Amino acid sequence: MESIEQGIGKIFTDPDPDNARAFFRTKSRKLESKVMSVKEAVEKFVHDGDYLTLGGFGANRVPIAVAHEIVRQGRKNMGFAGHTSTHDFQILCAGEVFNRVDVAYIVGLEARGLSPNARRYMESGKVEVSEWTNYSLSVRFKAAAAGVSFYPARNMMGTDTFKYSGAKIIECPFTGTRYVAQPALYPDVSAIHVHEADIYGNCRARGITVSDFDVARASKRLIITCERLIANDEIRRDPSYTVIPYWCVDAVCEVPYGSYPGNMYAEYFSDEEHIREWMKTEEDPVEFKKFLEKNIYSCKDHFEYIEKNGGINKLLKLRDKEFMFVKARD
Repeated sequence: MESIEQGIGKIFTDPDPDNARAFFRTKSRKLESKVMSVKEAVEKFVHDGDYLTLGGFGANRVPIAVAHEIVRQGRKNMGFAGHTSTHDFQILCAGEVFNRVDVAYIVGLEARGLSPNARRYMESGKVEVSEWTNYSLSVRFKAAAAGVSFYPARNMMGTDTFKYSGAKIIECPFTGTRYVAQPALYPDVSAIHVHEADIYGNCRARGITVSDFDVARASKRLIITCERLIANDEIRRDPSYTVIPYWCVDAVCEVPYGSYPGNMYAEYFSDEEHIREWMKTEEDPVEFKKFLEKNIYSCKDHFEYIEKNGGINKLLKLRDKEFMFVKARD
């Protein structure tokens, strides 16, 4: 099938499903415990130069504990999917973790404003960019999850976003309709935070999931962090709640409040005060360096970070606030 038009952006990952399948065939399907610490998971599964995807959406259900550990361990030269990436993108920019990004939504923290440091990093010339939309990245993950090299879609045509993407316009062999061919995106490693998981990696998540179902199936290696571990008997009691199956998962890390300072549906609200502190401190690079030393580099794990920013008293207030909003929505 010949392309009619194509963007000038790069494709940072290999879209060939046969190459991906060759890797997936090497993964174990054993029902065995994958429980480990976040530190161990990042050491084992996240490598310099890998292409990384973080689950969640905006500040909701984002694997912040993993993002901190990636920065703490000094990972570099990674690729990254900026798929409505807010505070997680802010963290990775602080560590200059990546040097190439598939851009859909970055730098902005939604209604909270723009991250000064993330903007500086993206304007530094150190990062190579290919442009997409949030929907396009979702389509690319879906293609990978389906085991095909691309999916057709009707977005981006006639826009500068298409021009600076790696997509191609093709003609349907059945109808002659023009579509944008979106190349499959197979991450080398991804991290997703969920509400519950068993020791094997069967996962439950509530609220908005966006592309996490597809990201889990598209990723060559997958780290799961969860609010709590539950028994496999509970998973088997009602399998319909399992949104990510164990055979996709390489590591399971129990991290209560693992999305803090983001929010977790029906668990805790985002710490808007602390996020504002991030944004304000970033305005001064010297002060921001001290801030990072205090909140990431000098912390042994996510729990020490939480203790430095209000501890259990703060978390209980955020839990009460989330319960109030959930009750109001229901």
